Amino acid sequence: MFSKFNVAARRVLRIAEQECRNHSHYYVGAEHLLVALLEERDPAVLRALDAEAIDVPEVHAEVRRALGTGEDRVWEGILITPRLRRIVALAEERAGEREVGPLELFEALRCEGGSSAAEILRRAAARNTASPVE
Repeated sequence: MFSKFNVAARRVLRIAEQECRNHSHYYVGAEHLLVALLEERDPAVLRALDAEAIDVPEVHAEVRRALGTGEDRVWEGILITPRLRRIVALAEERAGEREVGPLELFEALRCEGGSSAAEILRRAAARNTASPVE
């Protein structure tokens, strides 16, 4: 499933999996992926966020709050949500013949659009592009 991923994208996925474990979740979802993308600080992803004047620390804090914590449980493995599978497929589609990088994952997360992570990004972009009250 991740054979077309470059080193940086694989690192993002490992960070997402660790976030999953840190929150005592048994699944890796879009929100874990967004936290990982923000923590990886890939230059292309940071440029995309900066282009919309999205406050990275603010989004990072908001998505972490949205994650909450799971239950204490015995680890039997971690699942990948169907939504994350769609995001990965979109990222692979966007990359075409190239390897998938963090930017493709980020753009696919936004494009898929159904996750709370995508909603957090939409709200952050809207806050920063709204015209000031005069």
